[in-house]
Amino acid sequence: MATIEEIKKLREMTGAGLGDCKKALIEANDDMEQAIEIIRKKGQAVAAKRSDREASEGCVLCKVENGFGAIIALKCETDFVAKNADFIKLTQAILDAAIANKCKTLDEVKALPMGKGTVADAIVDRSGITGEKMELDGYSYIEGDNISCYNHQNKNFLCTMVALNKAVDEKYGHAVAMQIAAMNPISISENDVPEDVKKREYEIAADKAREEGKPENMIERIAEGRMKKFYKEACLLNQEFIQDSNLTVAAFLKEGDKDCTVTDFKRFTLRAE
Repeated sequence: MATIEEIKKLREMTGAGLGDCKKALIEANDDMEQAIEIIRKKGQAVAAKRSDREASEGCVLCKVENGFGAIIALKCETDFVAKNADFIKLTQAILDAAIANKCKTLDEVKALPMGKGTVADAIVDRSGITGEKMELDGYSYIEGDNISCYNHQNKNFLCTMVALNKAVDEKYGHAVAMQIAAMNPISISENDVPEDVKKREYEIAADKAREEGKPENMIERIAEGRMKKFYKEACLLNQEFIQDSNLTVAAFLKEGDKDCTVTDFKRFTLRAE
């Protein structure tokens, strides 16, 4: 008969509930290794059974350390699980491992060692404990000396990162990371907007002008004017700064250093926009 100490030890090792730990130890005749395997197989069964379910909730976290910043999302099915302390702890552990190993891809993160297996195994194990589908998503990274990250309202559903080319007061990076969260830019500047996006937006602007009955010889000028508005809304440096409408983001950064600008940014959210 499993003792309470053995049950607690198994819980510490697997994160499973006390009831599941007790059942596993009974089934394993108090063999700790076998009990761990029973809990792991339960996770695999749950993961397989719920593979077609939608994982739309979850936990999004970001972190910067030693010139490397990353965002990662561990997704699940319900908000109840997403807010569970052990689920958040697992997400943080995965992010910490990804940062420590400076992972560049999601596959690299999944293959990292964790516990008695890999990160991918740990997620399957947690799926068995909660009974919900779980999956990693939204992994992105930035390398550089001046990276700021922002977890929107500390609610673990929207995170951003931004890299600056200059070492300025941390308020500048933080403010721009908040800007990215609020305004969801598609690029740093006009030069970074993909050509297919430029073409599509120009055609939309031109077609709209025609629908409004504008003369054909004015269509090009009108479309170009509307593209300027598009760049102002979609390009980070062109955007109106949310904390001071008299400034663009570019102008705000120049207050920190006349040559300060953005070199990269990342954003991930679980919410539909």
